[in-house]
Amino acid sequence: MNNFDYQTPTRLIFGRDVVNRLTEIMKPFGQRILLTYGGGSIKRIGLYDKVKSLLKDFEIYELGGIEPNPKYTQSVVPGVKLCKENKIDVILAVGGGSVLDCSKAIAAGACYDGEPWDVITYKAPTLAALPIVDIITMAATGSEYDAGGVISRPETNDKVGYVDPHLYPAVSFIDPTYTFSVPLKHTLAGVADAMNHIMEQYFSEPSTILNDGFMESGLRSLMVNVKKIIDNPTDYDARAEIFFTCTLGCNGIYSLGSGESGWPLHAMEHALSGYYDITHGEGLAILTPRWMKHVLSEKTMGRFASYGVNVFGIDKTLPQKDIAERAIQATYDFFKEIGIPMTLGEVGIDNSRLQEMAHHVAVNEGLEHAWIPLTEQDILDIYTASL
Repeated sequence: MNNFDYQTPTRLIFGRDVVNRLTEIMKPFGQRILLTYGGGSIKRIGLYDKVKSLLKDFEIYELGGIEPNPKYTQSVVPGVKLCKENKIDVILAVGGGSVLDCSKAIAAGACYDGEPWDVITYKAPTLAALPIVDIITMAATGSEYDAGGVISRPETNDKVGYVDPHLYPAVSFIDPTYTFSVPLKHTLAGVADAMNHIMEQYFSEPSTILNDGFMESGLRSLMVNVKKIIDNPTDYDARAEIFFTCTLGCNGIYSLGSGESGWPLHAMEHALSGYYDITHGEGLAILTPRWMKHVLSEKTMGRFASYGVNVFGIDKTLPQKDIAERAIQATYDFFKEIGIPMTLGEVGIDNSRLQEMAHHVAVNEGLEHAWIPLTEQDILDIYTASL
């Protein structure tokens, strides 16, 4: 078991109607709030009006229209400007993971005198960040309980993961009822994203019995409960369990003491959505079984066999190779069954830029250090198999 140093400073406030406590929670942070949100869903479900009513005695500045795959120039830079010009005390992010990811970059950029891209890309250290409170409305990224986010810069085809301890939210409100109205496409993509967060940590060595059980049960929970909400979108218990599983996905608790995986699937998908702006979870679902098949070998077979037995219930008396191959097929079949597109062509990606993207990943993501090292040719082969 590897050494680790772990701290999670985020306060989680979880359950029905917990947003009613917003006023008391916000008071210690100060009076000047930057309210960040996305494309309007919080207005349609009444959450925007509720927040404004609860915070009627505060000084509110707003940054709306934050995009999926949040953009540096369009959202981060204006947000930093608003914070500096108005001496913002705290950021309140209301919406999905993209809104919160963007808010984290704004929080750090507001405390830095230079170009915010410098801290996002680690050219300069993050020495401070504004406090962040969030009301998260989509179960997916786990950004509400971790120290990172992902920012896109389309003009350079970059999609950058930015992680720093200053970026943990101070408080996260999680009311699963706000996910009832999330469109099915985004619900499914969120579950695929969360499953991949777990799998990126599962497929590594060394591992522990404790962590393996934690991650295997997380995957089973997501797969069982997403089928329940396909049939009944307002199944509170299923929504709540999915949300909590997603929340734990990226904060490190699933893999304490385990080996590093290198997160190869996220690295490869960041190129897909950086170049084509596709839905992140869909890109991950498309790549995952192709990566699994590509890296299956004598070295990895035992890990895939454990995954097959403990997640999908495949007969453990079968030969390991059979179990591993069945597990990979079961992964593909699950995503296909719940309605996620499973080829790059279905999401508008052809073969015209695969080589360019593979080169971009190989140069910028360091996958030669992943659990199973990937060369530029390996990455290209996985992309090609995903067409």
